Amino acid sequence: MKFGMDSCDPVDTPMVDRLKLDEDPLGTPVDQTRFRSMVGSLMYLTASRPDLVFAVCMCARYQASPTKKHLEALKRVFRYLRGTINWGLWYPKDTAMALTAYADADHAGCQDTRRSTSGSAQFLGDKLVSWSSKKQKSTAISTTKAEYIAMSGCCAQILWMRSQLSDYGFAFNKIPLYCDNRSAIALCCNNVQHSRSKHIDIRHHFIREQVEKGVVELYFVTTDYQLADIFTKALPRERFEFLLPRLGMKSMSPETLKRLQEEEEE
Repeated sequence: MKFGMDSCDPVDTPMVDRLKLDEDPLGTPVDQTRFRSMVGSLMYLTASRPDLVFAVCMCARYQASPTKKHLEALKRVFRYLRGTINWGLWYPKDTAMALTAYADADHAGCQDTRRSTSGSAQFLGDKLVSWSSKKQKSTAISTTKAEYIAMSGCCAQILWMRSQLSDYGFAFNKIPLYCDNRSAIALCCNNVQHSRSKHIDIRHHFIREQVEKGVVELYFVTTDYQLADIFTKALPRERFEFLLPRLGMKSMSPETLKRLQEEEEE
């Protein structure tokens, strides 16, 4: 392994529970080129490893002036990979094609700008096909506003997927979008609420139109079953391990792959 991490000790999660990275101007600087190369290598993996997305995106924010603290956080992702090298998404055939989505936000999670982090996950049946973890472009003054912006971004992705799938003969309406904030759901469904939310950028209000048209239906889900939680913050081991199989992730050792294939053929 080109980063010298091939003999490291494995860890259970890609990021320390509740770790909040910041710019760390007084920290010991590290080699920028090596740091960026490590981030770049991990970015390729996020296309097939949703469990890495939040940790890698968090470290990627500090590529301009990385310090020892940022490098340690990045090395932990490699240590996590060492123990989960065979993990991946398993897509069983002949399952339902219903389109569903989850949206979540970590309010003011960025220590430098106090901006929130949006997370979303889109499923076809029980197969995870799209996911994202992104720092919001504006600072939200409440959890409700942060969740509302996250739901709006998730809705935009749903509409794009719906349009793509229509080319293959699939027509989706009343697409369930799950959120763990009742106030944000009320904001999307209630015209009166909008007089209190004029400071939210107009571009986010299109989710209300989609709800009115019946394209998207909003549902409350408890935080325990909010699957997009894994894309917004560093989680404790028990929570992390609870969510992984629900995202469709499995250990893909040769023995497991053979067994899964046999189950599919039966």
